[in-house]
Amino acid sequence: MGYSAAIAGASGYAGGELLRLLLGHPEIEIGTLTAGSNAGTPLIQHQPHLLPLADRVLAPTTVEELRGHDVVYLALPHGQSADIAQQLGDDVLVVDCGADFRLNDASAWERFYGTPHAGTWPYGLPELPGQRDRLAGARRVAVPGCHVTVATLALFPGLAEQLVEPDLTVVAVTGTSGAGKAPKPNLIGSEIMGALSPYGVGGTHRHNPEIVQNLTSVTGEPVKLSFTPVLAPLPRGILATCTAPLKPGVTAAQVRAAYETTYADETFTRLLPEGTWPSTAMTLAANTTLLQVTVDADAGRMVVVAALDNLTKGTAGGAVQSTNIALGLPEETGLPLAAVAP
Repeated sequence: MGYSAAIAGASGYAGGELLRLLLGHPEIEIGTLTAGSNAGTPLIQHQPHLLPLADRVLAPTTVEELRGHDVVYLALPHGQSADIAQQLGDDVLVVDCGADFRLNDASAWERFYGTPHAGTWPYGLPELPGQRDRLAGARRVAVPGCHVTVATLALFPGLAEQLVEPDLTVVAVTGTSGAGKAPKPNLIGSEIMGALSPYGVGGTHRHNPEIVQNLTSVTGEPVKLSFTPVLAPLPRGILATCTAPLKPGVTAAQVRAAYETTYADETFTRLLPEGTWPSTAMTLAANTTLLQVTVDADAGRMVVVAALDNLTKGTAGGAVQSTNIALGLPEETGLPLAAVAP
């Protein structure tokens, strides 16, 4: 038996990536597509690469339009998912690609987002210890932030095995699609081309508390994080360099063994052979996170470099991966392992 899915926010980048993946999903049929200000316009006007859906017209994002589906994906601006989700029944699988239900700590939500906390849903990062059990049969799923996915997968094995101190530094170079489709002066071609620029510096980025939340869950110690994202002239992709001080006596062999063991059976998160370093091109349009780990002996630090496509594994691919688990389908269903090159 197949499942029907509605996508709210189908004209945006996350919505478009969800549609691209669902077009190749053998068990999910694409139903109603909705949008906000773009309602009433043809999808092809906003997603010209999705030719199989060229005849679709975007409906307004209302509960009435979204009802009647087995799965509802919410690819909406932060703060807009809660009202809709509350009106959809518990028999519907609602997968939120926004931030509304990611954080456990209401005070952290209010500090970083400035609105009342809507609650906490099962968390859609299957590779994080314990999450597959929480996602199995779930009717609500909160998809992680893209920076959160790459930083969590890069760092948690070292923390879980007590190999590093929980004093973490992450510098993540990212493409412009993570900022969404809405026009912004700092994202126009003449501003972004040929330039790198930091943003969310000094612990102010909204993904900060989410990364800390995830990594605290795998270690019994409080986690400190210095996270600096850097905007690069790329359409999509994140390359994160993540470091932490080694605990006394820890060797490079122990560190590599921990990552090899953690990811030995994972389909989508892979430790690369020694000497091969990730690049964003290696993950383009694939539901993969590729990692390399080493030890900087002079600095006494573990260094992990990780890459993913922020729209695929970082958003829509993570959503579909979690959907598969929630519905009891094989986790890999409809998700690409091969990237696009050159």
